[in-house]
Amino acid sequence: MKKRKFGLVLTSVLAASAILGACGAKDEEKPAKENENATSGENNKEEAFSVAMVTDVGGVDDKSFNQSAWEGVQAYGKEHGLEKGNGGFDYLQSKSDADYESNLNALLRRDFNLVYGIGYLMEDAMTAIAEENPDNKFAIIDAQVKADNVVSVMFKEQEGAFLAGVAAAKMSKSGKIGFVGGVDIPVINRFEAGFVEGAKAVNPDIEIQSEYTGAFDKADLGKITANSMYSSGVDVIFHAAGATGNGVFSEAKERKKKDPNANVWVIGVDADQYEEGKIDDKTNVTLTSMLKGVNTAVVDISNKAKNGEFPGGQTLTYGLAEDGVKLADSRGAIPADVQAVIDEYKEKIANGEIKVPEKVKK
Repeated sequence: MKKRKFGLVLTSVLAASAILGACGAKDEEKPAKENENATSGENNKEEAFSVAMVTDVGGVDDKSFNQSAWEGVQAYGKEHGLEKGNGGFDYLQSKSDADYESNLNALLRRDFNLVYGIGYLMEDAMTAIAEENPDNKFAIIDAQVKADNVVSVMFKEQEGAFLAGVAAAKMSKSGKIGFVGGVDIPVINRFEAGFVEGAKAVNPDIEIQSEYTGAFDKADLGKITANSMYSSGVDVIFHAAGATGNGVFSEAKERKKKDPNANVWVIGVDADQYEEGKIDDKTNVTLTSMLKGVNTAVVDISNKAKNGEFPGGQTLTYGLAEDGVKLADSRGAIPADVQAVIDEYKEKIANGEIKVPEKVKK
């Protein structure tokens, strides 16, 4: 009887030990699983592909070129659930060309995976930084840098500007139109060449005034230049001058307010600048805008780089055929018959029937 009781006690103790052991094993598994989750979280962070950009002197809110690039960076960030700042997406603004290299270096120190240089003026700085940092990825807009760790993004501005020239010449009542450029560099030359070619295609006798202000960030120079052109009889101005072009809009709006019947128009650039020309709900001096898909290109290249398909060492060129340049919706400012002519030339350029020059023919 005593032996039996002892056996029962021993069995109970062994059972309890087994239960406690099992509980202990489960408790030991919990930290392991927590560690696994923590590791997984770290991996997710590592998988986040961060992107940043350096503006040229026009600034991120130039309502044109830099702003379009920044919109692309933000769109990429939103698509992948990133936040502005380290490990996500960001930008640094350049007040002068002396800031280009220091800003690029600053973003590298913050460990961004892909860094953009926005604009032709950053070519030298990007070339130097890319050479010094061969393990980092870069992209430059509107310039070509020959390096395996840099993708160069170019646009056929002349093709979109050709359509702007057609619109300007067809909408002009005075037979005089104008082009206001920023800095006299190849990319702006392409805008001018296309504009001139398109205008003359539909009106060989059109008078075209072209002026370069020498700056992308001087709205006052844009206003002075536009004032001179409008005063001489020009009634449509196409600008390719970044934030300097904001002054062209200011001058046009002032004139339209003084004389609501005046035929005064501005063709915007890079982004849809309809809002820039707005005077009130019924009056707007923006005829159309020549859109340049900088934002689209930024998103496309950022995703390629994130997916291990970074096109380093390549030059990617976007034209009418690639939907890289086009005219914005005119919101009724351009009548149907003129739009039909624009569409006809668009088709001819896209299919290669018309080759638009990159420089103004002398």
